[in-house]
Amino acid sequence: MKPLVIITGAGGLIGQYLVKTARRWVPGWHIEGLTRADLDLTDDAAVTAMFSRLAPDLVVHCAAMSRTKDCEESPERASRINVEATVRLAGLSETIPFIFLSSGEVFDGTGGWYRETDQPNPINTYGRTKLEAEGAVLLNPRHTVMRIVLTAGISDERNRSFVEDMCRTAKAGRDVTLYADEFRCPLPAGIIARAVWEIAQCDRPGLYHLGGSERLSRWEIGRALLPWYPELTGHLVEGSARDHQGAPRPADLSLNCEKIQNLLSFRIPGFQSWLAGRSGAETDVWDVAVDGVSDHQYES
Repeated sequence: MKPLVIITGAGGLIGQYLVKTARRWVPGWHIEGLTRADLDLTDDAAVTAMFSRLAPDLVVHCAAMSRTKDCEESPERASRINVEATVRLAGLSETIPFIFLSSGEVFDGTGGWYRETDQPNPINTYGRTKLEAEGAVLLNPRHTVMRIVLTAGISDERNRSFVEDMCRTAKAGRDVTLYADEFRCPLPAGIIARAVWEIAQCDRPGLYHLGGSERLSRWEIGRALLPWYPELTGHLVEGSARDHQGAPRPADLSLNCEKIQNLLSFRIPGFQSWLAGRSGAETDVWDVAVDGVSDHQYES
């Protein structure tokens, strides 16, 4: 019998990459990707019925209300989706492995290169809901929390990643303001997917950080994308977080990833070095090539 894996949030960026790369990284497993259209995770009865019907061997929980602005405007909805739905799924997964994708937003951003042992202190609703959900998940010693970061990639709908947001804004003729004093450690979604699949196979549950090996400002990230996305040319504006209006944003969410690195079969790349290693002839800068074989060749 093939292990059956439920992936929630399969319509999101990382969920899509997990589904598409499963044939390469876990070829003997059966994948059941669930989108928002397939299942309302806030519907207790529907979730319980789904779980009983599928009887999964592993759950990878990617679904979330992840846009900071939306969470600030609808904190009760953010709690239902990010906390209550996670608690429900973790409870149903009591006897099986459960991987929850959390966020570096659980930190306040006053430090940087955060380790798993550092004290969280979220400053916005999104971070607070993620931290609350983490606490429930980690009550079970079989379960795993992976805090991820700013994620690059191309989604089927072209509206899931920060790269797509930037390009859409530029194509509309508007400027994209990027803070030179706000730092992240971005990763391609394909790298995150590969790491999730490797952690799923190593039977080492717990709390992990997963981010790129380079700490870059938003401005540096945007500049690094210019050779690949010429539509951004002339539309990137250097700004400062001191002028930010809206939901609070942590200044520095760089993550120390030594713990997870020790379990992975590959080196976690930095964002600029990843882009520098891409060939101009490639059809997808975010495609993960390993041993000369690209992930898109394994898509079903």
